[in-house]
Amino acid sequence: MTVVVLGSINLDLVIEVPHLPAKGETVIGDRFFSAAGGKAANQAVAIAKLGTTVSLVGQVGDDSFGKTLVEGLQTAGVNTNGIIVNPHTYSGIASIVVDRQGANTISCAGGANNLVREPEIEQFKILLPKAKIAMLELGIPIATVLNAAREAKAHDCLLILDPAPVNSNLPEELYSLIDIITPNEIEASQLVGFTVDGVTTARQAASVLHQMGVKNVIITLGSQGSIYSNEAENFWIKPIAVPVVDTVAAGDAFNGALAVALASGKSIKEAVQWATVGGALAVTKNGAQSSLPNRDSFQQLLKRQVLLD
Repeated sequence: MTVVVLGSINLDLVIEVPHLPAKGETVIGDRFFSAAGGKAANQAVAIAKLGTTVSLVGQVGDDSFGKTLVEGLQTAGVNTNGIIVNPHTYSGIASIVVDRQGANTISCAGGANNLVREPEIEQFKILLPKAKIAMLELGIPIATVLNAAREAKAHDCLLILDPAPVNSNLPEELYSLIDIITPNEIEASQLVGFTVDGVTTARQAASVLHQMGVKNVIITLGSQGSIYSNEAENFWIKPIAVPVVDTVAAGDAFNGALAVALASGKSIKEAVQWATVGGALAVTKNGAQSSLPNRDSFQQLLKRQVLLD
């Protein structure tokens, strides 16, 4: 296996609305649909759709949602042997509200994701000897994430952490195990304790994350592009102008394309450009996994981009 992903698997329940509701406000939606989601699941599908071998480790409930989610992953080309079916709980659910500009709010009921522990770590360990890259996110218990990070490094895997849903109280040890961290500006703000709202503050946040032990930092800034930093260099990656329909899973597409590029031997600069193309394509369609680009559309947009100064 080239990439192994451990984390959350959800069914997304999506309502499209004219504007996001304020506190206490009811907004009548334009449309409803359901779609497979969960950050780890989305990242695994993004990787598979770009043509790289990937395994997903996680947990679903023994319910109709869980069955549908696993079947969808298999159809997308993801190895699901590491997914455990728990008969004592429900599959994870995400309630997503999307406005006409593509902005969203998300609430999750973790269900089986909250119970990802030692059995999943054992599945993860089975897959690591054949993996070049391991990917983690925070939709499962933090203790499990930390244990998985230790195992990934013990097997000499490049470890990518998407720190979402954001948790500002991550164990200090975890930062030192991460090879690449990929927060958006909101997540970066919570991790470092000050507002990240552009390239300058993102570079300042990256410096703090380096001090916390992270080797490589990529902070995505939406319409302002993204920044990459390690202790020796940093650079800004231009945004790609595309029509925004739905930003759900844009970060997962970004991370998936990043992993694919690195697994194929691309430099970090090339990999961040690949990631930018993946994220841009994802916002042009509705849904999570349904919006993730295939290799043909990805290559077409990649060829047209010059993203670095």
